[in-house]
Amino acid sequence: MGQHVFVYLPNIIGYIRIVLIFTAWIAFNNRVMFVSAYSISVILDGLDGWMARRLGQTSLFGAWLDVVVDILGRSMVWGQLYEWGWLVSSVEWCVFVCNHNARGAQWKDSFTDSPLWVQTVMAKGFYTPLGAWVIGGLHGLPLWLYGYQQGILALCGHIWLQTLGTLVLSSGRLLGLSVEIWCIWAHMKHLANEPEEKKA
Repeated sequence: MGQHVFVYLPNIIGYIRIVLIFTAWIAFNNRVMFVSAYSISVILDGLDGWMARRLGQTSLFGAWLDVVVDILGRSMVWGQLYEWGWLVSSVEWCVFVCNHNARGAQWKDSFTDSPLWVQTVMAKGFYTPLGAWVIGGLHGLPLWLYGYQQGILALCGHIWLQTLGTLVLSSGRLLGLSVEIWCIWAHMKHLANEPEEKKA
């Protein structure tokens, strides 16, 4: 493919998302600016993959960039929200290294040998109700918690609605965490068995 993949339109969207993430980080205490920049970045995340397939501009670099930008954005929010937020992003970075090292750009489609619950979450690249729940927790929970911390949620509805939203997004994130832990464990087993496989 060559270096022209760097200027594929979906990858340019990725660069724009990086600018939006840094804008959100700088404007963390400006609620309007933060929510706008971060939300646009999340929306563009759904657009870049669709555009890559539509324009025939899929690439290993693009698949890598997409996940890096996703985790960069969430890491920024978790790190700003809580002292322990680095733990959440550390797990995400670890899973990224495990999946892209062993499974490459097609990591979303490579879970056929995993347990049924992992396959169900990962089915069709998250384009299922269960996958959407996990993605909602992954992307939505940090933004929701930001809204809670900044008092935005108090403006939007009753306490039961805030609690319900927190429970739904948190449970989706916990389901995602269970898949992440399985991915790390599967990669550790792969690494432990690698010398034996090479000998065979």
